[in-house]
Amino acid sequence: MSSEASLREAEAGSGRAELPYRLRQQALLGAFARMALQTRDLDWLLQRASDCCAEGLGAPCCHILEYRPQDHAFLIRAGVGGQPGTVGASFPAGDETTPASYAFRTGAGVLANDLVEGERFRMPDLLAGAGIRHAVNVPIALGDESRRAYGVLEVGGAEGSGFDRADLDFLAGFAGLVGIAVERHQGDARLRDALDHQALLAREMSHRVKNSLGVVAGLLRLQARDAHSDEVRHALEDAGARIATVAQVHDHLWRGLHPGTVELSDFVRELVAKLQDEAPGHALHCEADARVISADQAIPIGLMVTELVTNAVKYAYPDGAGAVRVTVAVQEGRLRLAVRDEGIGLPGDFDVHARQRSLGLKIINSLTRQLDGRLSAEPGHPGALFVLEMPLA
Repeated sequence: MSSEASLREAEAGSGRAELPYRLRQQALLGAFARMALQTRDLDWLLQRASDCCAEGLGAPCCHILEYRPQDHAFLIRAGVGGQPGTVGASFPAGDETTPASYAFRTGAGVLANDLVEGERFRMPDLLAGAGIRHAVNVPIALGDESRRAYGVLEVGGAEGSGFDRADLDFLAGFAGLVGIAVERHQGDARLRDALDHQALLAREMSHRVKNSLGVVAGLLRLQARDAHSDEVRHALEDAGARIATVAQVHDHLWRGLHPGTVELSDFVRELVAKLQDEAPGHALHCEADARVISADQAIPIGLMVTELVTNAVKYAYPDGAGAVRVTVAVQEGRLRLAVRDEGIGLPGDFDVHARQRSLGLKIINSLTRQLDGRLSAEPGHPGALFVLEMPLA
């Protein structure tokens, strides 16, 4: 039989104009392919696939059935037509008298054009009340190495002589696109799980580092109590404070929402509060802007705060105690850290950039270079003011 005769016979049997019918199917398939590339909303995409397949086959009913191995059942994930409440319901997948179960097991498309009087196939009870007389089913395959199937794409018709091989091929094209979308969605979920697991491991590591550093800082403070000279005691106390500052950063790392980052205002306020515990006779005040920064910047900034505050507590008030104010301001991608006291002030020839004998000032200048910042020291009228300005990543 010639192709023209076959076309005329198909048109006569179905009562439709074959060429516009096939062109509409091609247009729907192309439009859906573009949708599948533009969205990652799987639920919306599955519903659009159901709508397009029903429209392309001129059918009242189309459903996407997701296979659930734990129940050996099909979940109706999306669909059009059928009775209310059909989407979200499930039915057993083991009954191979249903076209969907047979297509899923064999991995091949199924044409069932006589569901009313035929003896081979029947619709599942859940869909039997929709007046469906014929159906076409294709498995939705995934492209991984297991060659497993996600489920079945099923279209049911109520009029005409049924579906043909070209209809099955059209539906198979849709099933292929749906399979790609499902696999991409599952890949995204696996990636999110892997990232969440990585973040959990990073937080656990930071938590353990924080605990270990806390133990070291405690041992140094304990050793400082038994020191036989003030110089040794102060050196051990300062070392303990520096280690405790790094531990404080790791404490914020494991508690933070994003691995490897620290919320600046919370971190600086808590750090100053801990320094207050070590200087009960002084009044330490802190103001800090909110900003999320990396741990690579948080550690040297925290050490800088510790050194500047410790120096002010030690040297600004030789005859008593006083206030020390810490201000951290963030503006236009730059940070300004200021530590001010109201004590005796700086010596007249003091140069913060000159070669220093004090370990604390050596550390301060080293941290300034590490942060790519600029440090200045000037009279505070009264007292002294140290200012660090630096770029933020």
